[in-house]
This record gives sequence, C-alpha cells and structure tokens, in this order.
Amino acid sequence: MNQETVKKVRDLESLGKKIARHRNHLVFTLRCKDLHITPRSLQLKCPINTTKARNIVEKARQQLVRERIRVINNKLDSYKEKKSRTENELFTRLPQDSDIAKHVTDHVTKKSESEFCKTKCRHARKLDRLQQHYVPIQSRNTPDNVELGGEQLKKWVINLSKHKLTKPQESILAKGLNFAPSPSKLPYEDYIIATELACRKLNNNNEATVLRSEMAGALRSSKPPKSNITREERQAINELKNEKSVLVLPADKGKASVIMDVHEYEEKLSEMLNDKRTYETLPSDPTQRYKRELVAILSRLKKDGKINRTQYDLLFPTAENIPRIYGTPKIHKPGNKVRPIVDYTGTIAYQTSRALADILSPLVGGTEHHVQNSKHLAEGLAEVMIEEEEIFNSHDVVSLFTNTPIEQSLQVIIIATRLKEHQKETMRGQQTK
Repeated sequence: MNQETVKKVRDLESLGKKIARHRNHLVFTLRCKDLHITPRSLQLKCPINTTKARNIVEKARQQLVRERIRVINNKLDSYKEKKSRTENELFTRLPQDSDIAKHVTDHVTKKSESEFCKTKCRHARKLDRLQQHYVPIQSRNTPDNVELGGEQLKKWVINLSKHKLTKPQESILAKGLNFAPSPSKLPYEDYIIATELACRKLNNNNEATVLRSEMAGALRSSKPPKSNITREERQAINELKNEKSVLVLPADKGKASVIMDVHEYEEKLSEMLNDKRTYETLPSDPTQRYKRELVAILSRLKKDGKINRTQYDLLFPTAENIPRIYGTPKIHKPGNKVRPIVDYTGTIAYQTSRALADILSPLVGGTEHHVQNSKHLAEGLAEVMIEEEEIFNSHDVVSLFTNTPIEQSLQVIIIATRLKEHQKETMRGQQTK
C-alpha cells in the first residue's frame, strides 16, 4: 500500500473510534436524561437562593442535556457519512482480488470494538458516581439553606406558642436543631485536655513531648472558622436561650423545629402521666433496689459462664441517674400531643439495655408482616387493590411499650432465638457437607 492508502486506513480507524465514543456518549446522556441527572460539564450554579430561581436553573440544565443529545446525534450522522465516504475511496484503491480489504475491515472493526468497550466502562463509572452524589437543584432547599419568603419556612418552623418570633429567630430555627453554628473562638481548653489525656496513654515521654509541641504549634497558628450565621442570628440564639416561657423541641415526625409554651408542654406531659392505666406513682426511688437486683443477675451470669469478666465490668452499673422523660410534639396529628421518650443515658440499666438491643436486633424483620419504613409500606400498599365493598382501615397503638405484655414478649423472644440458632446450625451442617 502507498502512503495515501495508509492514510485512508488511519482515517477510517480514527472515524471508527470516534463513532464508538460518541455512541457511548449518547447512551450516557440519554441515561442521564431518563434519571433526571445533569452531567458535571452541564451543571449550573444557582446565583439566587429562591425556589423560582432554582426551577429556572434546573429547566436550563434539562434543556442543555437535550441540546447535547441533539449535537451528539448530528456528530454521529456526520462521522458515519465520512466513514462511508472514506471506505468507498479506500476500497477503490485496494486490489479487488486480494484479502487486503478484508484485513483492513477486520482491523478497523477490532479497534472500534476495543474503543467502544473502553468508553462504555468509563461512562458506566461516571454514571454510578453521578447517581451517588448528584442532588437535583430543587431539592437543595434544606433546613441549612431555607427560603424565608414563603411556605418553606412554615415547613421547618412550627410556632405553637404565644411568643412572636423575629425574622432572625425564624431563620436560625429553620436551619434545624442539628445545625452547628461555627464557634466565635476556638475551645483551647478542650484541645489541651484531650491532648493531655492522649499523652497519658503514651509510654514514651519523648512522644508525649512531641505531641504537646505539635498541638501547641497548631493552636498558635489556628484561627476561628468563618461564621456560618449572621450577627443577628447569633443574637437570636441567645434571645431564645434566655426566653424562659418557651421551649424549642424537635417534631415527632420530620425535621421541623417546634416552639411551645412551657406551661402547655408541662400540661400535656402531666396529662399523659396521669393516665393510671399506663403509669403509676412510685412511693420512693427504687434505683438502689434495682441496682442490687441487676448486680445479682450479672453475678449469676458470670458465675454460670454466660458472660466473661470483661462483659461483666462493662455491664456493671456505675452511674445511678434516674431516667428522665421528655416529649416530642406530634404536629402531624390534631391536638399536638407529645410522644414520651425516656432518656436512659447514665442510668443503672443503660449498658444492659445497649447489650440487649444488640442481641435482639437480629431477630427484628424476620416475618412477612414487618415494615421497614414508610417507603417499604408505600411499595407494599401499591400492590393492594381495594374492592368496592372493602374499606382501608388504619389503627394507632397508644402507649405501645408500656402496654406490651412482658411475659408473652419474653416467650416470643426465646422461641425466635432458638429458631435463629437452629437455622444457623442447619446452614453450618449444609456447608460442612
């Protein structure tokens, strides 16, 4: 083959690779369009933090994706036309009675397929990364970034009190109760205490000296982070903290911040605790008696070899705090009743409760009637057909845990544990075979 013919072969090979790449690029972009994902190269930053602005930018993104699909299709048509023309020119130059044309065709096809597979893998990885990290711009209106002009504020801040909130107070509450304002000064004492505790665990004095020196250098060169709230919002935090007539609580469902009058909150809790069918008044504090009983049980378990010394020391009750109750408002139900939550942190049964939770958690979800979450429930209900003579009925359990029969529950747990152990033994036997 002469130099011109070789050049035509190289052109044909290059066009085959371009077609392979653009075919994958087209499939990738079409998948992005179907999944409502914008490729990184087409993502736009929204300069104005309003719902209308976000919608405008999202529509622009979608139009850019559609335009890219049109451009890729045009390029594909252009490359295919060039390839067809190049093939005709090349094959007219090659001898008709030789196998050179077949070898050229096989070579170009092989190179195109190799390029296609390489590009396909690359685009598949890109799409996976986009699916994991991409968040549509409309859904970025989180509690940390709230539009204070309309309905969004009502969604994140529910004021049930008589106290009138100022704009800065509404703004800081809308960020959510898990929002952490950046500190105005660095907590040097905390860093020093943490460093000294770490130094005590080091056996080498030289290493401790180096650690202290490095921490001292880091603290000297450190500056407080840039504030993530305004001066008015920081002042609003202090105002809400000093306002003794109201409480700021998390909603029972969702991430809203609820403001309630203290007297109303206490009345609702008292009304709930005065239900004699569910709660009873104790004549005295039973903490010491319960502690003695728990220690006796743990000692017996250690003696029988059910738990070892390390487990015994971990479960042994050292703190003696009385469990504390608080309530979260049920804003999704009429009357805004509160859901009772008992805080066991620092109580005699805290570590035992955690250990029992670890033991019981594998038993949860093993039946066909178990519902994981609201999404799982919605998926199950989507398959249910209600006939004309049927009605859909929903039941609400009042004081579920306090009304749970303990003896029957223990029997269910024992049976479920034995079944679980039997299944494990059966599986081990099958693997051995």
